[in-house]
Order: sequence, then structure tokens, then C-alpha cells
Amino acid sequence: MAFDGAYLYAVRQEVAALIGARADKIHQPSKDEIVIHFRGKDGAAKLLISISGDSARIHLTKIGIENPAAPPMFCMLLRKHLGSGRLTDVRQDGLERILFLDFECMNELGDKVMLTLACEVMGRYSNLILIGDGKVIDSLRRNADVTRERVLLPGFPYEMPHRSRRLNFLETDDATILNALTLAPDGRLDKVIVNLFEGVSPLLAREWTYYTAKDGIRTDEMTPRHQERLLFAIHRTADMLRNRDYQFHILSTPEGVLKDFCFLRPEQYGAFMLVKPMPSASETLDEFYAQRDLRARMKQRANDLFRFIMNRIDRTARKVENQKADLAAADQMEQNKLYGDLLSANLYRIQKGDTSAVLENFYDTDMPQVTIPLQTRLTPAQNAQRYYTLYRKAVTAKEKLAEQIAQGEAELLYFESVFDVLSRAESENDLLLLRDELIQQGYLHSRNQKQKPPKQQPPIMCQSSDGFPILVGRNNRQNDQLTLKEAAKNDIWLHTQNIPGSHVILVTDGTDPSETALREAAMLAAYHSKARDSAQVPVDYTKVRYVRKPSGAKPGMVIFSNQQTLYVKPDAEICHAMEVQ
Repeated sequence: MAFDGAYLYAVRQEVAALIGARADKIHQPSKDEIVIHFRGKDGAAKLLISISGDSARIHLTKIGIENPAAPPMFCMLLRKHLGSGRLTDVRQDGLERILFLDFECMNELGDKVMLTLACEVMGRYSNLILIGDGKVIDSLRRNADVTRERVLLPGFPYEMPHRSRRLNFLETDDATILNALTLAPDGRLDKVIVNLFEGVSPLLAREWTYYTAKDGIRTDEMTPRHQERLLFAIHRTADMLRNRDYQFHILSTPEGVLKDFCFLRPEQYGAFMLVKPMPSASETLDEFYAQRDLRARMKQRANDLFRFIMNRIDRTARKVENQKADLAAADQMEQNKLYGDLLSANLYRIQKGDTSAVLENFYDTDMPQVTIPLQTRLTPAQNAQRYYTLYRKAVTAKEKLAEQIAQGEAELLYFESVFDVLSRAESENDLLLLRDELIQQGYLHSRNQKQKPPKQQPPIMCQSSDGFPILVGRNNRQNDQLTLKEAAKNDIWLHTQNIPGSHVILVTDGTDPSETALREAAMLAAYHSKARDSAQVPVDYTKVRYVRKPSGAKPGMVIFSNQQTLYVKPDAEICHAMEVQ
């Protein structure tokens, strides 16, 4: 991504507006993120710092990020040292990807002390370090960069990362730039630019190269005209940074996949990329990373639940398969009854100690001979009784196995529905509700008996394009509540056919719903299901009066009748547009 030193320069100018504000609250939503709430004369603002390898950045944010119930240790340390501290300066050394936030704080004795928060935004080497008196107090990622030259551990002096001798294009004159190009090893111009200048990403280097020669060029092929065009591109970018004349953009593919962002309008992609203008550096990063970070954050918090559910699905599936194999073996029970009947009718023909008996099957009109294995230690009557006992056991086993297989298959459907809800969870509260459901069902043990139960959120409120209210359940227990208690008998109930998903209620108020409302409600049912990425999804619908819950069924499990089926293609944009905020 293009979060280079030049982009950080633009971010620094936005963050500098917080100088004079105080750190009001500090949160750590995930292991790699810190959010600092500032309050000053101009109101409140939030600063997000991420050191995640694939999304390291720092910027102002308006995104609401849910915090864990208990703050991690580094968050507590920042609260202790920076709580109510006043931001006095925001510094960047040249175009290095390090932003220093200087705070004036009070120590335990009430004396004023100066502390610095070093935000090192360097890909997988990113870190957040609290510094006092030139020494490391602590860092978010300990031992992230422990070498003979640099040790980031509490009590050690803070030293800057190794810095290669590169040019700052904001300060370097033309003669120095041209001389550096002449001395550099021959190669593609964009590659040479990245190695020569600090704070320049490959995207910006390619943009300069594109202006120099649209088809690309090597340094040993450059003419004076090419040099002139390159210098013009560099000066234009430098003036843009100095004068804050930015043109922030997000790049995406025609399919809508976000690819990159920049502080100028890129020309190198032509019509192969969609270019969306953005108002500021921070809003650009907010939009670019919001959804991706949410998915990553939820995946991190839900890992233990994913593992548990996958293990239960795998174990239950194997158990059902084994029971079906046992049931197939139990189907041989009629043979045992036949052997018992034939032996009982021919006891006079059999002697104790015989290993087998060859008898006529009088149940068959052709009277075929049947060879029956015998146990030599048993009498003929005891051998007959043994086959009757095996028959009775098989009858009982068949009844029990059929019941156990039905229970196993129901449990398998339930866990698949839980997995679907988990894969669509959007907040910490969604995870807590799901965990609480599994505890209530006896699958998990409560970690904290004194902890308050999570608050159930209302269903997702939507509205069709022609005005019909549509309600979507968020989890299995809410599905039951919505369908069985809140919905009117003449409302329309929708659910994906044989696919785990949410219960959807189309509220009709006793009127006949339009075809448009039905199709849009079906699209919501398909989108809020395991099949949201499919092309054609079958959705069953019927009146709520025809839906009921069998006795003892798992949460979210119902049976229904009088249904009809619609085939729809889920569309995320349409579904989100129907949501009522």
C-alpha cells in the first residue's frame, strides 16, 4: 500500500491540529491497535495507531471500534503515563515513516514530565514505543527489533531505526538529484527512484516514471528531456505537500476490490482502475481499511469459537457416519430371527458339539438349504436362544441408532447455523451473545459466573423499496424470538432452502405483500446466510402461522409447511441500502 513517508507527511499536518488537546481516553481494541481520544478547544477527536504488518498506519478516525471488556497491559501503561497529558508537538524526521507525538504529562509526584510516543509505521517492523528521558518505557511489540545496534526493551536508550542515505525530495536541489541518478546502478527508473528517495512508495515512483515516459524507461536511456520531465514531476509533488494541495484518491478494480490509495490523482492505470476522490488523508484511510480491519479484528477475537465449532462439526459428522454404519449392520437382524426359528424347529436333528447345522428354510417355497454356524459349547436349544437374543438386541439397537442419528443430524445442522452466525458477526457483543447461547445449550462452560449477560440487540431493521418493513434475525435465539413471539400470524417468514441463515420476517400488517417486497426480503434472507456469495439462492417463504418449533429443538430450528420458493442473487449494495439506520 502507499502509506509511505510522503503520505505520512500529509497525515502529520492533519494530526498537528490536535496540538494543545489532552489525551482523554486510551483504548486498545486489538493487540496491534491503539486509539487515543483527544479533547481540546475545538472539540473531541480520535487518533488511531495500528502496527499490524499489512495495515500499519496512524491517522484521525471517525470509525467506532468496539473495545475488549478488560484493557491489555500496554493500554493500562499508556493510561498511567499519558492520561490527561497535553499534546505539545507532532514531529517527523524528514520523510521517514516515524511520527513522534510529544506529551506534557504529570508523574506520580505531580511534576511535569515530557514523554514521547514514537509511532514507527514500517510494515512488519512497525511498533509503538513510549519514551521518557530518552529511554524506552515500554513498547507495544516487545523485541520487535532487537539487534546488536538497537534494543527496544524497557530501560534501554531509544535509538532510531537504521537509516540509509537517501534523498529528501522536499529539500534536495536539481543538481543533486541528477547527480544521484547518474551514479545509481542502471535499471528501471521507478525502481531506482524508490532506492534513491526516502518516503517514496512504488506507486508514487511509478507515477513520476509515467510522467517521464509513459511506456517506462531505464536510467541509462534517459535524455535531457526525460530528466526535465522527471524533475518537474518531483517538484510538482513537493509543492503539493508543502502547500497542502492534496488530491486524495482510493483506487479500486471495476469489480469494487480496493487496491490502493494516494495523495495525488494517479494517471498510470488509465481506465483499468476506478479512482474515487476523498476529502482528507484520514478519511481516505478510514474508508480503505475499515471493512478489512473489522473482518481481521473479528477473526482474531473469534478464533477460539471457530476452532470449537469446527471440531464439534467434524466430531459430530464422524459420529453420525459410524452410527449409520452400525445401523446398516443391524439390518441383518432378520437373518438372526430366521436362524433361531429354523434351529427351534429342528432341535431333534442337531447334537451338542456340532459346528454347524444344514437345515431347510421352510419359509421359502423352494425349501433351500441354509447353513447355520453353531457354538460347540452350547446345546441346540441354547444356540437357538442365542440367535433370538442377537435378534432382540438388533431390534433395540436399530430403534436407538435411528434416534441417535436424528439427534446427531439435528446437532450438525445447529452447529452449521452457529458457524454461519459466527462468520457474519460484526461486533464483540455478537460474539458474546453467541458464546452465551453455547453456554446455555451446555456446549461451553461459563468463564465468569458474575459477568452480566450480554445485551441482546434488536433485529436488523430494513425496508423494501415500496415501504414494507423487513426484520432480520442476528442469531439463533433472536430468530426464535422474532418468528415465534414477535411476528404476526399473517406476516411472511423467509429462510434459505436447506442452507443455514437468518430468519427474515416481511411485515404485512394483514395486507398482501408486493412481488417487489417479497423478492427484496428473499434477497435479504440470501445475503444473511451461508450462501451470500452464491449466484442463485433458493429461498422458501410462507406465512408465520405455518411455522412451528418442535419440542426440544435447538435454537433457530423450526419446521414449516405451505411454502413457496424464490430464486434470488444476493446483492450487498442493495441489501445495505434497505437497512434503516
